[in-house]
Amino acid sequence: MDVIQTPGDVETFLPEELEQRLGEQLRALRIRAELDQVQLAALAGVGLSAVKSLESGKGSTLKTLVRVVRALGCTSWLDALAPQVSVSPLQLMRASAAAEHPRQRVSRSRRPSSSPKPQSKSGD
Repeated sequence: MDVIQTPGDVETFLPEELEQRLGEQLRALRIRAELDQVQLAALAGVGLSAVKSLESGKGSTLKTLVRVVRALGCTSWLDALAPQVSVSPLQLMRASAAAEHPRQRVSRSRRPSSSPKPQSKSGD
């Protein structure tokens, strides 16, 4: 199944708007798959209220989203949400070294006090 494209730059949407948009797309995909909410909930192994919450844009857990997306056959969405991240060997080495030897502040040498020290009285 293809992802339904809607116009707009997702970077400008508020989280609530993205949840609404995601819910609309999930609903359209469910209808395209000729499933009702009860059938999708059963296929995904989630509750009916979870499917209704997702589709209405009220959100749900990540686990529920993953189950519903898999049940709809849209695992490419998951790849888009969490693409493979590559880390260079140099970055791994630096991160390992930083974990072994955390950076410490350089201590400043103490300056001698500019006020004169009180002299002890020696019985003169």
